[in-house]
Amino acid sequence: MRWTRVLCLLVIGAGLYSSAAAQATGLPSFNAPYRAFRRSEIGVVLSFPNGGGTAFEGAYRVSSGKFDLGFRGGIFTPGGNLNSQLLLGVEARERVVTHTEDFPLDGALILGVGGQFASGNSALIVPIGLSLGRRVDPRDSKISIVPYVQPTGFLIAGSGTTSHFKFDLGLGADFRLTPRFDARISAGLGDLEGVSISAVWVH
Repeated sequence: MRWTRVLCLLVIGAGLYSSAAAQATGLPSFNAPYRAFRRSEIGVVLSFPNGGGTAFEGAYRVSSGKFDLGFRGGIFTPGGNLNSQLLLGVEARERVVTHTEDFPLDGALILGVGGQFASGNSALIVPIGLSLGRRVDPRDSKISIVPYVQPTGFLIAGSGTTSHFKFDLGLGADFRLTPRFDARISAGLGDLEGVSISAVWVH
């Protein structure tokens, strides 16, 4: 039953609570339950994890029915004397919940694989999350907004990893500013704190 699967995902996510990274490349960048494009989108993502450092990524997504697949890659510079890390990841999104009179939110299952790679200090990250939100169309405005929440659990493996099961709560909002351009912001709360902002061109 659809709601049984949704509740199971939320319970599993809550049970994976410990110190965490977020999403396929280990940064506080999350996904709305809707895709903003018909065929594809391309964008840039700037992230500021709590604890210092800056990450710059490029992202590309392509659609197939209710399913879409995203690719991202970039560099994370922790600051200080620490080595920069190469970021690579793949994320899949599929709608699994449609709002009704009894439940006002839409939902999508998010699954990814990726990692942070540096000499002597690399980690493989496998996140699974459930994005829940609803599009808002303000009256007399061409701008639409999708606020959402995304509880996400992680399997992490690699050198220097002390906990292999982790959890993070993502909060975000996507802003459709024009038919071809989105601005997006998301933040991780709980074990991981940080902020990501994105500029995305949709097709």
